[in-house]
Amino acid sequence: MPVHRPRTTTGRTRIGVAGILLAALSLLFTLPSAAHAAGKPARGSAYMGIGVAAHEGHGKKTSVSPLSVTQTEGVDVSSHQGNVAWSTLWNSGVRWAYTKATEGTYYTNPYFAQQYNGSYNVGMIRGAYHFATPNTTSGATQADYFVNHGGGWSKDGKTLPGTLDIEWNPYGAACYGKSQSGMVSWIRSFLNEYKYRTGRDAVIYTSTSWWTQCTGNYSGFASYDPLWVARYSFTAGTLPAGWSYYTMWQYTDSGPTVGDHDKFNGALDRVQALANG
Repeated sequence: MPVHRPRTTTGRTRIGVAGILLAALSLLFTLPSAAHAAGKPARGSAYMGIGVAAHEGHGKKTSVSPLSVTQTEGVDVSSHQGNVAWSTLWNSGVRWAYTKATEGTYYTNPYFAQQYNGSYNVGMIRGAYHFATPNTTSGATQADYFVNHGGGWSKDGKTLPGTLDIEWNPYGAACYGKSQSGMVSWIRSFLNEYKYRTGRDAVIYTSTSWWTQCTGNYSGFASYDPLWVARYSFTAGTLPAGWSYYTMWQYTDSGPTVGDHDKFNGALDRVQALANG
């Protein structure tokens, strides 16, 4: 009876395995370059308005049409701005600021402390925002990550409630592969957890076109969550369903000094009122 011996690993087989491993490593390290070549940013590099600009056009407007009520100038910043010269922005009339804190559950802004504390130290009313990636983890999980990494709130008169930045997906499918009802459920999960953790209703940052396409123009959050609308034009335009007015408006993604520039729909005392809850 013949004896069946186990196969031995030949030199050719070892070389083949090593070659496969080297090829896999090579592919791994070239993926970011391939993504950039395809026009997709690296994970974590998204900022407030990145998807809006890509889908709806970059904003070059640094002035707006006459408004019926006093508006207070603000900015939003991310790691793209690095260390921000907050005193320069203060001297230009900026009185409030939002800083990107987190994205998904895989990224924290390395400049967060300088940006978040720096705006506070020059006298601005400041807040933090979270760039949502609904296709990676649940809304509640991302809300916890946000609160745990700078997105909390305290009633000190100078801290605004956190903002959920929910917009066109810069990394892939516009609505992150979710149905309209699925997206509404994801947003609700985030908002409920944020309220549970902080006692405050989060601000929702979005554009009307994205909201219409990806939530079916859902109106159910308007009673509690302030709207921060993105539209790079001379007017804020039509708002998402349910909101009769915006609380904040990102009117340009090419601010004259640094970051994106925004209007708060009211005088400085209204910004303070939102901070105080």
